[in-house]
Amino acid sequence: MSMEIIKIIGIGLIALIIIILLKQYKPEFVIYISLLTGVLILLLLMDQLTGIVNLIQSIAGKANINSQFLALLIKITGIAFLSEFAVSICQDAGEGAIASKIELGSKIIIISMSIPIISSLLEIILEILP
Repeated sequence: MSMEIIKIIGIGLIALIIIILLKQYKPEFVIYISLLTGVLILLLLMDQLTGIVNLIQSIAGKANINSQFLALLIKITGIAFLSEFAVSICQDAGEGAIASKIELGSKIIIISMSIPIISSLLEIILEILP
């Protein structure tokens, strides 16, 4: 686990140095370095993410949690991570307006995807209450 963080920090610092140097001569390429760095870091984290998802599925299976709800929660978490990545890239490129639209869109999608879980919880609460 500690080697992964060293790799991530190393990639980030190397990208930072390249970006600082590139800004002086070819600022239009800075966004590509930022995007490539983000993708590389995400690829490094795929094993950990897969392990986390497998662990959550295992625990959910033992606790008899509805697999549809679990899949929905994993999708919602994925949307949150991906949209945060896209928002960061847009902000790095100086496009705050696009970043805020991505953020708004992702929040609306997350809320709409959460409705089945929320309604199920409300049904359970109503059954418990007298």
